[in-house]
Amino acid sequence: MTDTPAPRRIPDRLDKPFTSAVFSWEALLAAVAVAIFIANSLASPYFLDPWSLSDLTFNFTEKAIVAFAMALLIIAGEIDLSVAAIIALASTLMGMAAQVGVGTAGLVAIGIAIGLACGAFNGLLVTRLGLPSIVVTIGTMTLYRGIAFIILGDQAYKGYPASFAFFGQGYVWWVVSFELLLFVFAAVAYWALLHRTSFGRRVFAIGNNPVAAQFSGVRVGRIKFILFCLTGLMSGIAAVLITSRLGSTRPSIAQGYELEIITMVVLGGVNILGGAGSILGVVLAALIMGLVTFGLGLLNVPGIVMSIFVGLLLIVVIALPIVWRRMRRERVA
Repeated sequence: MTDTPAPRRIPDRLDKPFTSAVFSWEALLAAVAVAIFIANSLASPYFLDPWSLSDLTFNFTEKAIVAFAMALLIIAGEIDLSVAAIIALASTLMGMAAQVGVGTAGLVAIGIAIGLACGAFNGLLVTRLGLPSIVVTIGTMTLYRGIAFIILGDQAYKGYPASFAFFGQGYVWWVVSFELLLFVFAAVAYWALLHRTSFGRRVFAIGNNPVAAQFSGVRVGRIKFILFCLTGLMSGIAAVLITSRLGSTRPSIAQGYELEIITMVVLGGVNILGGAGSILGVVLAALIMGLVTFGLGLLNVPGIVMSIFVGLLLIVVIALPIVWRRMRRERVA
């Protein structure tokens, strides 16, 4: 009588060497974050002020909460380039509602609902029609942002209720903002979802081999649709936070955020081809990007230089693992 083989577990990473690389990558990210923190404290006498550190968190919390959902989507082998446009559309429709007297609770509900609806629309196009997500979300990126521009033109919506400002400007305790608390809660929730649930294991399985996952009983289309909905939902929440913090709405709001969000995800060790990654890495990457941009801001570095840095960083973090794997293969051969 032969022993029954133990069930095979879907790993969080592609293989054992890659597991070690990701863990070491996260350790490297932590070291880089500490180094940048020390450099900022030496470069500016204002950096270590508690309120300056609190302001620092606003540089990444809004983008990071979208990045958590984006990480799951990319691990599953898909991508959403429309997240910034979803933020713009949700903010615009919140502004319209504010002009007719809708209260704070209603504005929050509208922002979240619009984000969820846009994410669901993206998900339907990808899962029902079988269209490539990169093509779909480039199209909806233009669509959502275009609607915002048609509604607003070169105008801006203001006049939000005073209580609405709490979400983007309020503090829960001393220097701990509501945004920072929400960021921590989202990080823990997405870490648990990805690394401690069967849903997360299915996400990794889909990213590794969607056909094999389908034959194993995983409802690939349904899970991908849920992930697009989650990404849209988090974009709607980000729209509430950004609109509340700025106190106004313009159609150009969150312009370029999709690049920074994807950079956070990839810098955090998520494989751009799917199948591997961790939420801890995304948290550390968000912190690094926040430290860098805030530090450059304290030194009065122009915004265009920061954009160049983000673009170069995205290229480097995508190219580095590929170059490293090629070097290892050549060394073995």
